[in-house]
Amino acid sequence: MTNTNIDRVTLRDLADEGNETALDRLADLADAAGDLGELSELLDEGSMHAGFLLARRAAAAGDLRELQRISDAGYDEAGNELDRLLKAPADGHQE
Repeated sequence: MTNTNIDRVTLRDLADEGNETALDRLADLADAAGDLGELSELLDEGSMHAGFLLARRAAAAGDLRELQRISDAGYDEAGNELDRLLKAPADGHQE
């Protein structure tokens, strides 16, 4: 059986060498720990998976500013979610 308990240092080293799977795994670990700071750093490093995880959290919280920041950082789907929330009728009523 393969040991799947890879330490963060090894993942970071691999991510720094351009391994996107390691970067995604770091994002998953940060998300599981609720470490939004690390997720933001990973997004800044180009992790679209971190962008997805951050956008999911921001959308659930209705945090429009955070969605804009995530979109500006390069995760386009956050901008799509922001537009969707902005276009939603207030109080469930259409005008």
